[in-house]
Amino acid sequence: MPVSTPMIRSTHSMTFIVGVMLIDAISFGVTLPVTPALIMTVGDVGLSEAGRLAGYLFLVYACVQLFSSPILGSLGDKYGRRPILLYSLLALSVAYLVPVFATSLDWLFISRLIAGFASATYVSAYAYITDVTPVEQRAQRFGLVGAAFGVGLIIGPVMGGMLGAWDTRAPFAVASILCLVNFVYGLFVLKESLSHSKRREFKLKEANPIGAMLRIGRYPTMKGMTVAYFLFVIAPFSLPSYWTFFVIEKFKWSELEIGLSQGFLGLMMVITQGFILRWALPILGPIKSIILGMASALFAYVCFAFAQFGWQLYLIMAVAGLSGFVLPSLQLMMTAQVPADSQGELQGALSSLNSLASIIGPLMMTQLFFYFTNSGAVWHFPGISFLAIALLTGLALLFFVRTVREHKPN
Repeated sequence: MPVSTPMIRSTHSMTFIVGVMLIDAISFGVTLPVTPALIMTVGDVGLSEAGRLAGYLFLVYACVQLFSSPILGSLGDKYGRRPILLYSLLALSVAYLVPVFATSLDWLFISRLIAGFASATYVSAYAYITDVTPVEQRAQRFGLVGAAFGVGLIIGPVMGGMLGAWDTRAPFAVASILCLVNFVYGLFVLKESLSHSKRREFKLKEANPIGAMLRIGRYPTMKGMTVAYFLFVIAPFSLPSYWTFFVIEKFKWSELEIGLSQGFLGLMMVITQGFILRWALPILGPIKSIILGMASALFAYVCFAFAQFGWQLYLIMAVAGLSGFVLPSLQLMMTAQVPADSQGELQGALSSLNSLASIIGPLMMTQLFFYFTNSGAVWHFPGISFLAIALLTGLALLFFVRTVREHKPN
């Protein structure tokens, strides 16, 4: 079947891609409120030890994703986005199904291994958008996908909190079913976005995280931007591993209260990326939008660390929502510098950076949580990890400002 022009298929394609990210976020979010309880049940451990084990689970996932993402991204540049995206959805369905029947911690680690090999939903979705969207519209569409992910993080955690009150494993079963439904839907409606004329040969020796990042770094301003990107995303990729343990330890929240709080944070991201960004980006431009978003995140993380009452977290999350300006605006600036036949490679490289962030961040945050909350802790301070990511966010802001001053990108 011939590939239609990007403008003709853009609307229908975007509808599916937004749906993919929505269901992907719901599937991920629905498991968050019950993860500590599942680890404690399967591993027969306490909360602090469960937090440490959660860091190892995220580490396994991220290490596998680090190497699979550039391979899947480069395969998408050769064979198209559709088959890679469908493969990811099917594998994720299996990954979420495993914990439903897990009888030991080994099965939870196997689940994370499978999920790591199925890490191309993000890569393929953003490459797909780049294929079918003119440069001047990309930031808004990246923001729309971010908003869809935010909606999923509203629905998912709240649903997970309610299901978790009934059965700890039920949210994982729901996540598996959602991914399977998404896969079947995609089989029938998803069209390929990458024309044969824009494809490039796949070379296994080049499809590795270091090689992909080095090749992307040859474009103007990309080195500084990728460093800023990496330092910034450590926080959002770390928070799911830490937030639940933090609020249980400090505020004794239930699964439902945890789900509601994560849902509210998702709502803030929807408002920011789905509505405010569309208005603010043409006025501020991508550079000022990124600076505002990073500064807001830095302020919010420091406030989280020292919050004394649970209700304060909601006020801080409203400020943290402005951090949603950062990634769509950075994506806009980066994709504008990379040719069409390397967009999958770019997204694979960025996904590898996400994987590195997912290796460093969750391990750092959960280990800090363990050392500052266990029975032998010299100083009991559950919020210590927020100070760590505040420092990294401040460094990201400094790198970005220095890069734009030196290179003056559009």
